Amino acid sequence: MVTRQRGRPRSFDRLTALEQATMAFWEHGYETTSVSDLTRVMGISAPSLYAAFGDKKTLFEEVVEAYALSYGAYGGRALAEEATAREAVGRMLSEAAHLFTEAGHPRGCLMISAAINCSTPEVEEALRDRRNANLTLFEDRIRRDVESGGLPAGTDPRALARFSGAVLQGMSQQARDGATAEELTAVAEAAMRAWPEA
Repeated sequence: MVTRQRGRPRSFDRLTALEQATMAFWEHGYETTSVSDLTRVMGISAPSLYAAFGDKKTLFEEVVEAYALSYGAYGGRALAEEATAREAVGRMLSEAAHLFTEAGHPRGCLMISAAINCSTPEVEEALRDRRNANLTLFEDRIRRDVESGGLPAGTDPRALARFSGAVLQGMSQQARDGATAEELTAVAEAAMRAWPEA
């Protein structure tokens, strides 16, 4: 006996729709991207959006997770693959200069720009927690280098991590304001010259 599937099958590709939602949130931020904006760019009806992704906040959470594993994965790779904190942060800033300005997607970093003017506390807090978790990763890596002698004993790991995070956030905003990859690469290089010498 053949059993029929209940309900109509989805008439859209979920991964494509998620990518389209990512582009909308990345370009316009969480707050100013409406459900009607999302259904338009995703090419689906509001009921289909709710059935497939839940509400706007749940969709955004999925977008952020997907972004972290794709466009935003360069930082984690640099920290995992480079031998020192200096090399990891230098690579991360260098790659960000290109990622933040390349064609094919909005400029800057979604996790930084989507939080601007966000008045939804849970969304703002979730993005802040992600950014702070990244700072903690930087700080831990820097601290290990101080302890091993790779950085001078007087280096303040927290201050250097925050400095690096501030450069990255500033590069994201400057990319949105029209800075080129070459200009941001120069910023990254200047930031690395400010690191203490071992």
